[in-house]
Amino acid sequence: MRKMALIVTASLLIGGAGVAIAKRDRTPPEAKEAGKPLSCIPLRQIQESRVYGDDTIDFRMIGNKTYRNKLPYGCPQLGFEERFSYTTSLSVLCSTDIITVLNTTGGGLDRGASCGLGEFQPVEIVKTAAK
Repeated sequence: MRKMALIVTASLLIGGAGVAIAKRDRTPPEAKEAGKPLSCIPLRQIQESRVYGDDTIDFRMIGNKTYRNKLPYGCPQLGFEERFSYTTSLSVLCSTDIITVLNTTGGGLDRGASCGLGEFQPVEIVKTAAK
């Protein structure tokens, strides 16, 4: 009976992992460049950020403008955690700034890897037809 419980538990864990992997497909949406890259963007205009894997963050600004930041070296666990923090004394976020991944541990958040940002490339997200 004990062996049966272990097999069922293992099956549930494997099945759950498959669902989690499918849910975390974080391919960035197709986009075309819409101008020259910027070194900095104003903090007050950032409406939201969306993480796509360990090396890409889209910053959506007030006014529906989007800046894509390709991290030069990637950032371990960024794509899994999908959250980060940064500290700056300026009113802008720059390519010289460092972000820190926030890891979920025991119901709280811990600091993870710290990584440098790249330039902020203005992009227009390509709209795809619904299937």
